[in-house]
Amino acid sequence: MKKIILLSLIVIGFASCKNNTAKEQDTSQEKESVVITKKSSPLLQVGCYSYSGNNSVVNLDITDLDNGVTGKLTYALDGKDHSSGIFNGKLNEDKLFGVYTFSSEGIESKREIAFLIKDGKLVEGYGKLNEDGTAFTNKNDISYTSTMPLTKGDCKE
Repeated sequence: MKKIILLSLIVIGFASCKNNTAKEQDTSQEKESVVITKKSSPLLQVGCYSYSGNNSVVNLDITDLDNGVTGKLTYALDGKDHSSGIFNGKLNEDKLFGVYTFSSEGIESKREIAFLIKDGKLVEGYGKLNEDGTAFTNKNDISYTSTMPLTKGDCKE
């Protein structure tokens, strides 16, 4: 009789441990989904934003949004040298600020770039630059007046 009672207690103990383990796993799955949701941005998505017109093409192919905004940026503007490189930036409300590290005519350069996100499009901003021409002197004075808004879709060649 003692053996049956002891065996029953052991079975009940194992059963209760399994239930606790299942609850712990469910909780960790819930936490994981919350983290994933926070990383996505309703304003900006992974994929290509591009402009093509007036013999000019601009492509920003965003590849990562987890640790800032990373992507490949290319400019092929009519009458200007073609440039291609990497964009690394941060989203600040509806503005995207970043550094464009690019190569043009075999020379590597860097410059700060800003975009306003408006109606699902990226509008490049222009402003006064420092002496080197690599960074904005005042980000609050940037004018988002580009006539080449980048639209989400396929990258143009």
